[in-house]
Amino acid sequence: MAEAARGLLGSRIRGGLVVSPEPRSVPSPFEAIAGGHPMPTTGSEQAGRRALALAASLQADETLVVLLSGGASALMAVPAAGVALDDKRATTDRLLRAGADIHALNTVRKHLSAIKGGWLAASAPCACRAFAISDVVGDDLSVIASGPTVADSSTFSEAADVLRRFGEEAAYPGAVVARLAKGARGDVPETPKPGDPRLVRAASAVIGGRRDAMDGAAREAGTLGYHVVWIDDPVVGEARIAALLHLRGVVARADGVARPTCIVSSGETTVRVIGDGKGGRNQEFALALAAPLASLGGAAAAASAGTDGIDGPTDAAGAVVDQTTVERARAAGLSPDTFLDHNNAYAFYNNAYAFFAALGDLILTGPTDTNVGDLQIILLA
Repeated sequence: MAEAARGLLGSRIRGGLVVSPEPRSVPSPFEAIAGGHPMPTTGSEQAGRRALALAASLQADETLVVLLSGGASALMAVPAAGVALDDKRATTDRLLRAGADIHALNTVRKHLSAIKGGWLAASAPCACRAFAISDVVGDDLSVIASGPTVADSSTFSEAADVLRRFGEEAAYPGAVVARLAKGARGDVPETPKPGDPRLVRAASAVIGGRRDAMDGAAREAGTLGYHVVWIDDPVVGEARIAALLHLRGVVARADGVARPTCIVSSGETTVRVIGDGKGGRNQEFALALAAPLASLGGAAAAASAGTDGIDGPTDAAGAVVDQTTVERARAAGLSPDTFLDHNNAYAFYNNAYAFFAALGDLILTGPTDTNVGDLQIILLA
C-alpha cells in the first residue's frame, strides 16, 4: 500500500511510516518499524508513538494519509496514561483465550490506548484520509484497527463490562481495571465521539474486504471446473460449534448442485481456550469438521485459513481436512476428539507433534501482509 501511495503521490509525500510484523525495506521517504502481531511488542509501541509524532508534525494545509491492511490494533500500540504495554498484552491474551470477538476486544483496546479510537486523527492539525482493507466482519471502520482515525461510540463502561463478560475483573491487570473504572466515573477523558470537532476533517473508507477474497477463490474454482456455491452470510461464533452448523447448512445448499462443487465462505470465528493447546480458530474449525466430513459418505475436503497467513498465536494460516482425516489420524495413534478437547490442533502435546502438524495438513503460507478475515473452502465430489 505504501508503494502504491508513493507511485500515485510521488514527491508530495514528505514523510511516512510503514509498520509490519517483519522488518521491511521501504522506499524513501518512508521509514519502517516492525511491530508485533497478534500481541503488541515494544516495536508496536515505538511505531505507535512515531505515528503520533508524524501526525502532530503536519501543517494545517497538509494531509495525514493512513493506510490500514489488517493487524494494526497490535502492530501500532501506545498505552494510555497509567497503563503499561505488559498490561495491554496480558489483557489482550486473556480476552483472546476467553473467546472474545474482535468487537469486544477492540472496545477494550480503544480505552487503553492513546492512538486508537480516533486519537491518531485527533492529534493531526489537518485533514486526515484513511483507506482500510477490512479484517472485520461487517466492515465497521471504528473496529478495523481499533479505529485510529474514526470517532468511537463505545464507552469506558462498555469496556469494563467486556472484562466482566470474559472472566472477572480480578483476572486482569490492576492498572487496566483502574483505568476503565476511572473512565466510567468520568475521571479521564472518553475517546473522541461522533461530532467531535477534532475529527471534522477526517474521512475514512473501506477499499477491500472478505468478499474480495471470496471472489478470487470462486473465480479460481470456476477455472478448475467446479460448480461454485457462494455463502454470503459470515461464518462467526465459537469455531467448533460454527463449523458443525456451517457444514450442515453447506450440505443443504449444495443439494442438487452439479458435482464437483466448491462452496466458498468467509468470516472470523473465536476459540475459548480451556485446554493446554494454543488454539488457532481456523485449525480448530477444520478439526471440528473432520468427523462430520467422514460421515458424508463421499469424497469431500474442507479448508479454513486466515488470509493474513497467521492463525491466532501460530505460524500456520489454517488447516485442511478430508474424508480420510479421522482414519489417518487413528492410524497414527491420534484421537481427534482428545486434541479438540485440549484446543490443540497445532501445538505440541505430551512431547509430540499435535494433530495437523503430525498429519502434514497445516496450511503454511507465511505472512501475506494483508488481512480480510478468514476464508473457508469446502469441496464435494
